[in-house]
Amino acid sequence: MFPRRSIVIFACLVVLSALGLTLHRIEQGKPGYLGDLVNSKLGNKAQDKQKSTEAAKQEPVETPSEPCSKNIEWLANLDLKYPMYYAQRDIVVRPTPGIRRTSLTNISEILFPQTRALLADQNQVLEPKDCSSPLVLEIPDTPTAPVDASRMHFGIATTIKRLDESAPYIARWLRDTGAKLFVVIIKPEKGQPPTSKEMAIRQAKMRKHGMDVTLLPPLKKKELYTETYFSLAKIMYTHRTEEASWFVLMDDDTFFPSMRALLAMLDKYDPARQYWIGAVSESWWSVARYGMMAFGGAGIFLSRALAAVIDEVYDVCTTEMHPAAGGDERVMRCVYGHTETKLTNEPDLHQMDIFGDLSGVYESGRLPLSLHHWKGDDGYRVDLMSQVMNICGECFLQRWQFGDDMVLSNGYSIAVYPEGELANGLDFSKAEETWDSHTVDKSVNPGTAHSMSPARPRLELDKQKIQYRLLESTFVDNALRQSYLHKGKEGTNEADTLLVLYWRREDGNVTDSST
Repeated sequence: MFPRRSIVIFACLVVLSALGLTLHRIEQGKPGYLGDLVNSKLGNKAQDKQKSTEAAKQEPVETPSEPCSKNIEWLANLDLKYPMYYAQRDIVVRPTPGIRRTSLTNISEILFPQTRALLADQNQVLEPKDCSSPLVLEIPDTPTAPVDASRMHFGIATTIKRLDESAPYIARWLRDTGAKLFVVIIKPEKGQPPTSKEMAIRQAKMRKHGMDVTLLPPLKKKELYTETYFSLAKIMYTHRTEEASWFVLMDDDTFFPSMRALLAMLDKYDPARQYWIGAVSESWWSVARYGMMAFGGAGIFLSRALAAVIDEVYDVCTTEMHPAAGGDERVMRCVYGHTETKLTNEPDLHQMDIFGDLSGVYESGRLPLSLHHWKGDDGYRVDLMSQVMNICGECFLQRWQFGDDMVLSNGYSIAVYPEGELANGLDFSKAEETWDSHTVDKSVNPGTAHSMSPARPRLELDKQKIQYRLLESTFVDNALRQSYLHKGKEGTNEADTLLVLYWRREDGNVTDSST
């Protein structure tokens, strides 16, 4: 991983040299950590030349003295390749009035000054010399307790099987908020629809975990999925509570990282007026094909006033609808056909109609209001990625730069820039365009300019950027453990490296929201 200036760690010199592994130069306390990769290039110039318009610098604060977690026997539960490199650090978050989230916060201290090699058969306990003192990060003083979202009604149409898969993700944002979720259970492509008893069992299980969920059959015995999706608007409005102000149609793989941020967005609008709020697709190809509409995966938000109109003209809209129209398209056609309401676009809601490597989205420093398409094979475990919010509030995907060459995108990755990109003024106000663009012929929009700008060209992995991706996230000992892994290149003798962070709150106020 650090082929240019790698040396053998003294403690494992003989053993690892015999194995012929490519090792990393570990020089404790030098600016560049994990190898002081190109110290002659980086020096101390990175922060002086940092061009991020949202960057902030945190001054050193007094650090607590408690030791790090020394037991690492839990590594046996992970699919790791030995010998490997290991480093860990405790992070203590300190809620501080006046501190706000910025796109990038610069920390002069290096994140992992202590690193060691691990062999498969050695005692899995860290020595005191392997532990660095905890690092204190000041964060905005926002509550971590669930918010009151009782004015929100959500609706999903899905199968029992897919609901079971989605339940842990739904729990992350819905649990103990007072918001209601209506789930219309549809028949799977193969097999029979669930019985009333099966639906009651699922409903009771989700309610036991603090989710106010109601499972319902479709309005009609035989209807298309797109018809069922559109019917969510009527079902939610029919079962509305007195305080219900917003009705949200969504997919079973829609994820809301922060209910608090979602409510803050909606507070800008008066639900007594007709609002149709959502986001167009990030892909200009999809916008050109389907139109200026709220795409369902990002969430379709209907104000109480607009939901009342749709309920009134529901039968007419259903009759007028083309059979091939999608669920979100049906909402669009009904709104455009029977009201003067136009789409209110909220760009922080994400349909996620972009594919390939989505690192540029998750490493942009932006807090998304919604995410979509996490059920594919890309491995984006958003439930695990967002767990850190139970420790530090709105810190999900927040970025911190440590020293001269490392950036943490909280919950997604740790990135090391070994060739001096940070020192050379890499613009972190722009998202790295790692995703694949789907262009439209004869269009001046290259594919995602309307949704993901500003953006910068992608970097070459393992050369310009070395990326450690989140492997696991677990609550343990009143803390959250995050493990970030970089695998050695296949077909080479390069070792894997695991970087572990233990997140704790200084006031001890943390809630385990796992289901």
